[in-house]
Amino acid sequence: MSGHSKWSSIKHKKAATDAKRGKAFTRIIRELTIAAKTGGSDPGGNPRLRTAIAAAKDVNMPLRNIESAVKKGSGEQDGVDYEEITYEGYGPGGVAILVDTATDNRNRTASEVRHAFSKYNGSLGAVGSVSYLFGKKGIITVTAEGVDEDVVMEAGLEAGAEDVKSEDGFFLIETAPNDVADVREKMEAAGIKVESGEVANIPSMTKAVEGKEGETLVKLLNALDELDDVVNVSANFDLSDELMELLQ
Repeated sequence: MSGHSKWSSIKHKKAATDAKRGKAFTRIIRELTIAAKTGGSDPGGNPRLRTAIAAAKDVNMPLRNIESAVKKGSGEQDGVDYEEITYEGYGPGGVAILVDTATDNRNRTASEVRHAFSKYNGSLGAVGSVSYLFGKKGIITVTAEGVDEDVVMEAGLEAGAEDVKSEDGFFLIETAPNDVADVREKMEAAGIKVESGEVANIPSMTKAVEGKEGETLVKLLNALDELDDVVNVSANFDLSDELMELLQ
């Protein structure tokens, strides 16, 4: 879930429970399947698939699971045919929200997303209503502890990164969306331990939300994130540290 910082989901991912880890598996399997379906089963010619495979390895997904998902996506094995749909809307305080889903039943997914928005004082919008407030970026994360910033900066820029920043105990290496896998591999070859690499929706501006509105917004974001078909929730919020701790 990306919001007030460039990649504020980091600390929440680090505190993931076993149940959340299970959901991470489900989301990554869907991404592997879709990536193989849209770009082919050869990681060498499919940057999205290479990024998904690296994400699968980050959560220690067994190789057989990875291979099975890729084969299902490429048609080598029978599998579920997932469709990508992004929902746009507003949450409490006027926060813009993007909900990326991968579903085999668009009616079910639309109903669940709509219900969550309605329950927590949000509203769904038309296509294009908030997506213009976000831009896609590749985000590679490196734990800052025990790592020299200059070394990470040099390795990232030499690997082709667009920018390297330090936030909340992590170095965030920004890339073009299709360059995540390539930059990550070059950094790892240079001896940098990478925590994760993903393509994220980064907001161009943020909205501060406080008090009851902030609490309701957190409930909405968590409710959306818990839906089975949701793969990512992005919002342009700016929340206090106390409210950020309530995000799952």
